[in-house]
Amino acid sequence: MQGRSRSVSSATNRSSSAPDGTRQLPAVFDEGTGLWHVLHTKSRQEKSLSEDLTAMGIAHYLPLLRQVRYYGKRKAIVELPIFGGYVFLRGTLEQAYQADRTHRLARVIRVADQQQLQWELVNLHVAMESGVGLSPYPFLKKGVRVEVVSGPLRGLQGVVEDRVNDRRLLLQIEMLGTAVSVEIDGGMLEPLE
Repeated sequence: MQGRSRSVSSATNRSSSAPDGTRQLPAVFDEGTGLWHVLHTKSRQEKSLSEDLTAMGIAHYLPLLRQVRYYGKRKAIVELPIFGGYVFLRGTLEQAYQADRTHRLARVIRVADQQQLQWELVNLHVAMESGVGLSPYPFLKKGVRVEVVSGPLRGLQGVVEDRVNDRRLLLQIEMLGTAVSVEIDGGMLEPLE
């Protein structure tokens, strides 16, 4: 389901300009803020951890997606993390351990390629701030086993055969030692673990 997006980042200090000088980025994207650490949270602890980090003055980034949910006949707009189970901390290793002491984390993941993560998060932030509707999309690659989670083929399992374009996939389904392919929207698929 598509929805509007927003992000929570620690409201410390100042904002900075993007390389083209036209967009204002939160202070968490300033290079002098420290190193990126990925915090893998316990179940449904992302927003609570974000609040704790804000209270401690630790720079972090939590991209959220607004979605409409129905609870019986009640309609509610909720904000859910785009990357469920993850918060991005920008700071020292000691600050990452400080976050761990909140008892909301499963583990702290060190980031090997700081520039790559910075680039990806800035791009995500710019896309979110532009107001376009974003929707979570599973990261699928050739050879991954998947299950169709919606539509008339719901419950069908297969292997991703190839990536045709941005929104379409060929799904390999083995039957009696043969294979058939079906073109299906990647948003309807979920990787099997």
